[in-house]
Amino acid sequence: MSSRRRLVRRIIRQRSALAGLVVLALVLICTLLVDYLPFSDGDAIDLERALEPPSAEHPFGTDPFGRDILARVFQGARISLGVGFLARTISLLLGLVLGIAAGYFGGRLDSVIMRLADITFAFPTLLLLIAIMAVISPGLVSLFIALGVVGWAAMARLVRAQVLVVREREYVQAARSAGSGHVTLIVRHILPQCIAPLIVVYTLGLGMTVMAESSLSFLGLGVQPPEPSWGRMISSGIVFMRTAPWLTIFPGLMLTLSVCSLNLVGDGLRDALDPRIVSSAPSRSGDKK
Repeated sequence: MSSRRRLVRRIIRQRSALAGLVVLALVLICTLLVDYLPFSDGDAIDLERALEPPSAEHPFGTDPFGRDILARVFQGARISLGVGFLARTISLLLGLVLGIAAGYFGGRLDSVIMRLADITFAFPTLLLLIAIMAVISPGLVSLFIALGVVGWAAMARLVRAQVLVVREREYVQAARSAGSGHVTLIVRHILPQCIAPLIVVYTLGLGMTVMAESSLSFLGLGVQPPEPSWGRMISSGIVFMRTAPWLTIFPGLMLTLSVCSLNLVGDGLRDALDPRIVSSAPSRSGDKK
């Protein structure tokens, strides 16, 4: 059996990961097709229907401007999940480039990059994000930059550790002796060995990135009105928590559901891609004995 088939079978066996993947897929489908689904327009203001409780016409109720909460929740998913994916991708690219440079070339370059990573780790993530957003103007582009810059250090450390191991292997030394250049060695022999652990760390960090975006939007440092965001919707609904709790409950439930789904998928990928976990699992023959 090919390695790809074995990997797919390992992932399929992770029932919790499959459940998280199904839930996440449904959320993404509704998010992408929200304009074509039979929801009310999330941007349509109708003050006569302000703060209506959940009903057949408005399953999640309406906000103080009479806008449909259900439609705005899925519209907010575009921003919250979109920022999470794009910011995490920026962290991945930065960490990959800097980690390979530090591990492969070593020397002063390695020291400088790792000291920058240490400085990043020295600050609590949320406080560092707040400081960055306070310096630059709040907005969507600022969120990408802040979340992407803060998350690169963990990626770089992982890639560096992997490169330090791979560059000393015999096939890499043989390729270097045969005259292969730095680019060829990195692209053909070193980079493929970094993909699997990076996929796991990328997926596991998505939930934290989405939570960080929601936290910044909750504090008013992220997405600005009238654009919907889960954190912003929760923040706006706190004032009406006693009279209209659905303003906070439904965005909060969607945020919790999405983050839990991302974490379940990340855990499943980690278990499927980690050779130590796979090798330690009991074989069928051993179970029979």
